[in-house]
Amino acid sequence: MAESETLPPILGVPLDDLRRSRTSVKWGVFGPDVIPMWIAEMDSAPCQAIVEAVSAAVGRGDTGYALTEAYAAEVASFADAEWGWAFDPQSTTRVADVLTGVTHLLRLFTDDGGPVVVSPPVYNAFYDVIAACGRRVVEAPLGPDHRLELDRLAAVFAEVTAGGHRAAYLLSNPHNPTGTVHSPGELAELARVADAHGVRVVSDEIHGPLVLPPSTFTPYLSLPGTERGVTVTSASKAWNLAGLKAAIVVPGAEAVADLRRLHPFVTFGASHLGVIAQTAAFRDGREWVHRLACELDANRRLLGRLVAEQLPGVRLVAPESTYLAWLDLRVLGLGDDPAAELVRRARVALSSGPTFGSGGAGHARLNFGTSPEIIREAIDRIAACLG
Repeated sequence: MAESETLPPILGVPLDDLRRSRTSVKWGVFGPDVIPMWIAEMDSAPCQAIVEAVSAAVGRGDTGYALTEAYAAEVASFADAEWGWAFDPQSTTRVADVLTGVTHLLRLFTDDGGPVVVSPPVYNAFYDVIAACGRRVVEAPLGPDHRLELDRLAAVFAEVTAGGHRAAYLLSNPHNPTGTVHSPGELAELARVADAHGVRVVSDEIHGPLVLPPSTFTPYLSLPGTERGVTVTSASKAWNLAGLKAAIVVPGAEAVADLRRLHPFVTFGASHLGVIAQTAAFRDGREWVHRLACELDANRRLLGRLVAEQLPGVRLVAPESTYLAWLDLRVLGLGDDPAAELVRRARVALSSGPTFGSGGAGHARLNFGTSPEIIREAIDRIAACLG
């Protein structure tokens, strides 16, 4: 028997223990009778290498300001080992978190009130970030198969850059909330179309380590033709470290000079403990995240079976990555925002579909980064409230 098979499950924390031990937003917003399956935070046991690194730092009083060179080096080492993507750590910039990095880049690549293109349904915080930095959202929706529609993107890029306007495309790679893993061909064509219209691509790759078997992840900047793009990533989703903030901005070869235009103050946002935690994750947490991906794969298959058996007519988009599932609940007649009805009727909290942009009405996002027992109870509750 393999050693990993003898270890306790990462996604095996019982519901009662979670209610007693977790004090984050996920567990504090709703009442104690609600199963929270909304915000992108897993109900995972921690990676022991991270626990030891952070505990040791606090124990020795190492709680000052962050130096980030080792962090950048470990992200680069992980990317090379896992995906064959090599980049120079010295070219990178560290920031507080991925959305902070995205905000700085949108301000760099576009003008006040300028266009930022997204492909909905897409990560709902993209809309908030674009609004917060004074830019405007332009949508180029995914196709019916939840993949990028390159012809539509080309048309939108041409429209928003007419008259010489600067524009950016905010890519979710892998895609949240559908779990779509963009293929190398799709990403290369995106780069070609973006370059043809002078659009700068900013790729959020925070879920990259959580591409589930048998799919494989392609970093945007690993492909020829993406040299003007910029990637922002972090260990926070894959190792469940949202409260230990740090992220890295990686420029393509032709974007290095752009990144140097950012004010140096930007690099001071990463938390020292966040940098320590995430360095340990990328360096020592590789086996842990591989085990996690296998458990998420099993949960994905379990969820698919339960939805098919207990929620006839509901369409589950089987994700190729992440721990997030996109549910088409229109057949249930729960209105444009079924999540609001389900938290009231079933006491199960999902993410509101309309917040993910066009195509979100009648949908909801479900977080299956939890134990199989909690998934079963949640689907049982939903099914029961519809009977």
